[in-house]
Amino acid sequence: MKTFCADEQKRHNPKGFLSSGSPRPNPEKPERIERLLAGARAAASSIHHPANHGLGPIAAVHTPEYLEFLQTIHRRWQLIPGASEEVVPNIHPIGRTGSYPASAVGQAGYHMADTACPISAETWESACWSAWAAVEAAETVISGEPAAYALCRPPGHHAFADVAGGFCFINNSAVAAQRLRKNAARVAILDVDLHHGNGTQGIFYARSDVLTVSIHADPVRFYPFFWGYADERGEGAGLGYNYNLPLERKSGDEVFLEALAAARSRIEAFAPEALVVALGLDAFEGDPFGELSVSTPGFARIAEAIAKLRLPTVIVQEGGYICDELGDNLTSFLTGFGGAI
Repeated sequence: MKTFCADEQKRHNPKGFLSSGSPRPNPEKPERIERLLAGARAAASSIHHPANHGLGPIAAVHTPEYLEFLQTIHRRWQLIPGASEEVVPNIHPIGRTGSYPASAVGQAGYHMADTACPISAETWESACWSAWAAVEAAETVISGEPAAYALCRPPGHHAFADVAGGFCFINNSAVAAQRLRKNAARVAILDVDLHHGNGTQGIFYARSDVLTVSIHADPVRFYPFFWGYADERGEGAGLGYNYNLPLERKSGDEVFLEALAAARSRIEAFAPEALVVALGLDAFEGDPFGELSVSTPGFARIAEAIAKLRLPTVIVQEGGYICDELGDNLTSFLTGFGGAI
């Protein structure tokens, strides 16, 4: 299996964020790339630099207003007297109506859901290369490979069409799914991250051509709090095309695999022609977030179960943070997936 990753993705280096009201160092560090690359190599995956695919694949799932904001906001923010080094919003609208603020401060609040997605001078470039890794993996699968892995960093599944959040700016899984739609009438996205893929859900919530399925820790007392409940089924043409499987905190391998069986059944009923796996390794029992209890061997079992769908598959990296086993968890997943196809 080929791995796609660009050195340019390391340039985004956020300093901090607020977690449950406490200021902490930002865990979405460039070091994640090195640990994940080591894990990919241990799984005998070859490493490739993606091509620059331009704005087209990104603009297919994000609004032009939002993309212009991401490109320009850091420069505009620095014009504010005494501005912080990174763009961090200090105001959010209660409701996002037709009005749109002209100021950098107002637009930051409009387009940034929380304080976990600070924007630096390097963020836009890194986010683009992250998305292009997903595009390259999708093109590889379109060309006939059974699977490809996009080492996307920064991650993407909390990014909506016009909102950043939760370390995410461009929704790489959505970009990959939309690219696969060139050749596939129906595409499924299976998100196995610790956190609900709220941005991915939002992008496709009213569509019937992309099924979104997410297995995650119950959001009733956990990020992203406002999304990820079992009664969220889609709307309009997309009603019945979104499926959430929230799990009790500290659920381990067996509970996760039971939910995965339900997810597989729903995906099979959709009869997709291609699959995107939004791979979060933060469901690991030793991850710094520590809210689920999947073991390192458990990731191989998860991968084997997914591979049995026998679908052309793009694996897109989402969460999974600095711990000694991070690379091992990726090795376990990629080896398990490759051994089952």
